[in-house]
Amino acid sequence: MTHIRKAIIPAGGLGTRFLPATKAQPKEMMPLIDKPAIQYIVEEAVASGIESIMIVSGRNKRAIEDHFDKSVELEAELEERGNEEMLELVRGISKLADIVYVRQREPLGLGHAVLCARSFIGSEPFAVLLGDDILRSEQPCLGEMMNYYRDTGSSVISVMEVPWDQTHKYGIVDLEGDGLFPRIRNLVEKPAPGEAPSNWAVVGRYVLDPAIFRLLERAEPGKGGEIQLTDSLQKLNSVLPMHAYKFQGRRHDVGDKLGFVQATIDMALERDDLAEAVRDYMRSKLHPEPAAT
Repeated sequence: MTHIRKAIIPAGGLGTRFLPATKAQPKEMMPLIDKPAIQYIVEEAVASGIESIMIVSGRNKRAIEDHFDKSVELEAELEERGNEEMLELVRGISKLADIVYVRQREPLGLGHAVLCARSFIGSEPFAVLLGDDILRSEQPCLGEMMNYYRDTGSSVISVMEVPWDQTHKYGIVDLEGDGLFPRIRNLVEKPAPGEAPSNWAVVGRYVLDPAIFRLLERAEPGKGGEIQLTDSLQKLNSVLPMHAYKFQGRRHDVGDKLGFVQATIDMALERDDLAEAVRDYMRSKLHPEPAAT
């Protein structure tokens, strides 16, 4: 089967949930300790075997391009100081992947953002990675999905179970059969808990057949006046059966304030240079010593 070479990362949102921090910087560039969120997404794509990436951006997103570009002045300064470790780190960012950009001129939804990359993808199968979902596991989530596509030719969507009272926040899939890659029977965009066919939620990774573009091109605006990717996926599923990948690792929703804080803490606790100090600080806040009398 065809090797998947290209990926789309939609990054056109306004980031209103993080105002005022996102008034003058893209939410995708907000740092998780010392690395912007979008770099984790790019690194997963590269680790999975992706060769070329299109980032679909919007106004005031130039910082994303600058981050993944070569920084001649910074590299010269680090070289002059003899800071080889940081120099290699900075150089490595600009060499991560072949990254190109297109602007989503209007915020018309995820489906429209994917459609903006049609000329980049052409007639190849491709991947989509959403920047709000940082997925962490021993083997990259996207890589497992790409392997399944290579072996079967079936489009794949990553899913995880969520609490029933949160189904209205996600695209929800109805699954047929068991196993790690069950067949998808149905997809519903953000159903109310009482209307959800299951609590298996889509969590930001897709491997798709290029036939999705024809459906997106003809799609009518759905909820919120946006072109929903889920609606076109459901139509694609009726002619080209799709499967779900039950992701087994950890997910951080960094598009949510609490999720962003949790991701920062978890990552700090995994770092040798921070873990002990962070644990001590957390203990001091959670179990403060009584004040001296």
